[in-house]
Amino acid sequence: MLQVRRLMVFYENMLAINNVDLEVPPERIVGVFGSNSAGKSTLMYTLSGIILDMRRKEEMAGGERITVAGEILYRGEHIENLGPSERARMGIVLCPERRRIFPESSVLENLKIGAFLATKEQARSTLEFVFSLFPKLREIRRRPGGFLSGGEQQMLAIGRALMAQPRLLLLDEPLMGLSPLIQFMLMEAVKQIRQERRISILITEQYARPVLPVVDEGYVLEHGSVVLRGTGQELLENPDVTSAYFGV
Repeated sequence: MLQVRRLMVFYENMLAINNVDLEVPPERIVGVFGSNSAGKSTLMYTLSGIILDMRRKEEMAGGERITVAGEILYRGEHIENLGPSERARMGIVLCPERRRIFPESSVLENLKIGAFLATKEQARSTLEFVFSLFPKLREIRRRPGGFLSGGEQQMLAIGRALMAQPRLLLLDEPLMGLSPLIQFMLMEAVKQIRQERRISILITEQYARPVLPVVDEGYVLEHGSVVLRGTGQELLENPDVTSAYFGV
C-alpha cells in the first residue's frame, strides 16, 4: 500500500526526518510512536503532501527553506511530487493533530464538507457508518463544532476524514488530551474502521499504551530517525518502549 524509502526532511538547516524507511501494508494498522519533536507530524505532513504546500508558502514569504528527499510509493506509484489534493483523490486522507474542525459549522455540516470527494451514494452510506461508529455524533448533529467536547471533536475529525473515502487513513495524534475512557473507545473505533471499511491506517501517538494493543506493526521515532521497529506485541514486551512511552 505505502512504502517510504530513505525519507529526509530539512527545515532550513534542521533535520526533522532522518533516513526513514516505513511500510503500511494493505488493510493493516501501523503505529509511529515518539516524544514531542520526534518528527511525527512532519512525517504525516510529508506523506499527505501538505509539506509541499508549506514549502511553497515559505518560499513566497521568504522564510525558512524546506527540503524533502527520498521516495514515497503509494500502490506502486511515486507520489513525492504530488500535492495534497492529488494524494487525497488517490485515497490518502489526513486527520490532523488537534482536530481542526470548523467550529462555526454544525457536526453534520462538518461531515458533509469532508465528503467533497465522494459520490452521493458514498456520502450517504459513509455518513451512516460514521453515525453507527460514533452514535453520539448523530445525537448532536445540529450542534456547532465549537461547542463540542474534546472527545466529540475527535470523533468528528475522524468521521470527517472517513467521509473523504480514504484507502489510507493518516491519524496524527488522535488521543491528545483525552481521557483514558475516550482513548479506549477511539482505539476500538479504529479497529472497527479497519475491519468494516478494509482500509490501511497509519497512526502517530506520543503515548503508546492505548495504541500498541491495536497495531499490527509499530515504529519508534527519536530525533527524526527510526530506532525501533516490531509488531505491536514485540514493542509491548520491549522494556525500553514501556519505560519511555508507558511511564513505567
